[in-house]
Amino acid sequence: MKIHKVSLHSRDQWLESPFSSSFYHSWLIERGSLTARLQKRYRDFLLQSLVIRYAKPSREEVNILRMRAGDVALNREVVLYGNGQPVVFAHSVLPRNSLRSAWRGLGKLGNRPLGATLFANHKVKRTPLSYKKLSANHALYRHAAKHLKHKPTYLWARRSVFSLNCANIMVTEVFLPNLAP
Repeated sequence: MKIHKVSLHSRDQWLESPFSSSFYHSWLIERGSLTARLQKRYRDFLLQSLVIRYAKPSREEVNILRMRAGDVALNREVVLYGNGQPVVFAHSVLPRNSLRSAWRGLGKLGNRPLGATLFANHKVKRTPLSYKKLSANHALYRHAAKHLKHKPTYLWARRSVFSLNCANIMVTEVFLPNLAP
């Protein structure tokens, strides 16, 4: 019997299109500011900053942001609330060298939305969005699910990299079940 080695890498792949995302599809493919869309959708919109600290990014984040192994980055995690319910969990990775240059001051946003800053500057470039169904064994699922009473089987997420003058930031947004269509 021949045993085929299954690559974990394929399971870790992010997708170019959010197939079978039905309810979340329009939110996932939104190319504009998610924050602005949420503010239009919810009369009572709130952003709560959870974590702002320097830490080693995941290996995948290091590769995408072209960082050196062992480098630290500012990790920012927030929950976006609509009408008192958590609707989006966001995780941003800001390499230290990016904070010294084009993105100076982004480490001090507190409870202000990162999206408002990113979309206010027409010189900011954004990579195409990529998508993933996060299962319970994924770190981002676990971070996002802390804010849910009932844990779904999976959560949809999207991510992209924003660039300004060769300085990069990765933003990942995880869509929570309370999100209204």
